[in-house]
Amino acid sequence: QVQLVESGGGVEQPGGSLRLSCAASGISFSGSVMSWYRQAPGKQRELVAAIFSGGKSTYPDSVKGRFTISRDNAKKTVYLQLNNLKPEDTAVYYCNAGLGGNYYWGQGTQVTVSS
Repeated sequence: QVQLVESGGGVEQPGGSLRLSCAASGISFSGSVMSWYRQAPGKQRELVAAIFSGGKSTYPDSVKGRFTISRDNAKKTVYLQLNNLKPEDTAVYYCNAGLGGNYYWGQGTQVTVSS
């Protein structure tokens, strides 16, 4: 059974930083594409970062230069460093693992950016 457990969310002021973690089990982590998505109230879920098995990463323009995704295959954990946070970054952040055409989701962690 695949499990993805996110942690690290919370409340931060604009300009602040947070680090999200997603611990995976039950999946071949090193071969998986690991991604972070977010969903704000009333909006569709959107991709914010992805990292491939070889380590290459990709980001949408909205977070490029502020968010950094990384992975530790030995710990089966993917991270998302969020810097220079903005109120519009407020959302539930979800971890996603993709392998062989199958995709799995974590339960999400809330990030709130407010002064």
